Amino acid sequence: MPDGSDLIGVVLNIKDMVSYQPGSVVSRTVIDKSTGTVTAFAFDSGQGLSEHTAPFDAMVQIVDGAADITIAGSVHTVGEGEMIIMPANKPHSLKANPKFKMLLIMIRK
Repeated sequence: MPDGSDLIGVVLNIKDMVSYQPGSVVSRTVIDKSTGTVTAFAFDSGQGLSEHTAPFDAMVQIVDGAADITIAGSVHTVGEGEMIIMPANKPHSLKANPKFKMLLIMIRK
């Protein structure tokens, strides 16, 4: 898996890092280190991630469109330019509303 080292020192537009693909979720690793990860995602309409938990807090920043993000049963509609923190060990899921791109930042303890 690429670690994003080809992106170091390069000016990037987050929206251009991943493209929408019909019926798919597309991702690209930006940083992958033992201390944390940064990943860009594009979710086509109706796509998402099913409910799961993670051992670390995760921050989602929406860079295009909007997503319905459910955290411990509460639904939050998060739009372009907005962010939300999903706490460690709390069930969460994401669904495209209708499609969106995001940056997922996870810092490991």
